[in-house]
Amino acid sequence: MNDIAFLLNGTPVRVSADNPTRTLLDWLRDDRGLKGTKEGCNEGDCGACTVMVTDADGTRALNACILFLPQLHGKAVRTVEGLTGPKGELHPVQKAMIDKHGSQCGFCTPGFVMSMATAHRNGATDHDGYLAGNLCRCTGYAPIVRAAEAVAGEPVPAWVQDRPTSLDGPAPCAPATADELATWYEAHPEATLIAGATDVGLWVNKDLRDLPEVAFLHACEDLQQIEAVQGGLRVGAGVTIAALREAVAPFHPALAELLRRFASEQVRGAATLGGNIANGSPIGDTPPALIAMGATLHLRKGNARRDLPLEAFFLDYRKQDRQPGEFVEAVTIPAGVPDLACYKLSKRFDQDISAVCGCFNIMREGGRVTAARIAFGGMAGIPKRAAAVEAALSGRDWTLATVEAALPAFAQDFTPMTDMRASAAYRLETARNMLVRYFHESQGAVASVLEVQA
Repeated sequence: MNDIAFLLNGTPVRVSADNPTRTLLDWLRDDRGLKGTKEGCNEGDCGACTVMVTDADGTRALNACILFLPQLHGKAVRTVEGLTGPKGELHPVQKAMIDKHGSQCGFCTPGFVMSMATAHRNGATDHDGYLAGNLCRCTGYAPIVRAAEAVAGEPVPAWVQDRPTSLDGPAPCAPATADELATWYEAHPEATLIAGATDVGLWVNKDLRDLPEVAFLHACEDLQQIEAVQGGLRVGAGVTIAALREAVAPFHPALAELLRRFASEQVRGAATLGGNIANGSPIGDTPPALIAMGATLHLRKGNARRDLPLEAFFLDYRKQDRQPGEFVEAVTIPAGVPDLACYKLSKRFDQDISAVCGCFNIMREGGRVTAARIAFGGMAGIPKRAAAVEAALSGRDWTLATVEAALPAFAQDFTPMTDMRASAAYRLETARNMLVRYFHESQGAVASVLEVQA
């Protein structure tokens, strides 16, 4: 098996691939003694382990705790120790954090600084969004955001402008194409496929699972393409949530806005559309929207391919219509869905899991409902359509009276559970309220969960 080769703070390194599910965080701290990258939650939530990773697609802030070493082959990694210049010069964001008093206990500071430095390199000024995946419990965010604002427009230091390293072999444990993957996976149907590792990383860190056979999908560039097809966009399973959000923003702003609240910048830069679907979680954010849009799922096993409506893929809790050795290859999203609206309810606006995610696509003509597609996450063991609610609306006048008459049908469609995020009664009530909100917004009302109105 080939070694893993990448740049670490500008220096080429080679690492054995004998343990393919070893995390970058553990390797940095235990093998290299680079302990500025902190271990906090160890599940990609707190951002204390944030590092800067550069490859042919650009530079991203990623969580080292759920980043496996083989995923770095051919890339450039920079940690907080490598953020200063060769003569000890401070990076602009480091100096700004000092000047603006952005650090107190200091534990979270390296992660914040790495996120800020990545945003600075990319010319990004959405500081609230970029820093949403970094948690601080001492200073408060205002001085940190002021530090990020202070360096906007300053030149990027030459020493952090890494370029990916040249390679002398293929990535270990990583098929190079979808064809190679299909052949290998058909022969190893019990293996674990790893795309962004934002979920599998927790299997290893939290559940302490041993994964004897794995295949990494990051080298399959043909799974990372977005192409226009008749009637829509075909999105490869390996497309990251960040790339998907950028691609759909001009065509599906409601979906793009939902994806803005998908975890954090670090997670969106690694998590893939295919992984979010194949995971089968009842609270995944993309399936309700895609189901409401009428998306088609493309599956592959060896040379055999089959297509099915996305909602048909989810059978029961953590059970999908996927055969051994079969994988998600792509999703086709319809082009025109002007009536789509997506509402995510969570305890925090940023970096939180949905208690309820409701997506509505109610088509009208001449003041009457001609068709309806309504899908929810967090209301059942699978992402699920509200068939009874749809039937209660279809063919009727689009009025508040029609909407209110349809509200009891939610209890026919869903029997939600009570858990730490919400009670069953709360979920049902808020799902109904989302339909009412959808109606009022269709009449021109403007609502935002970020604004308080009397």
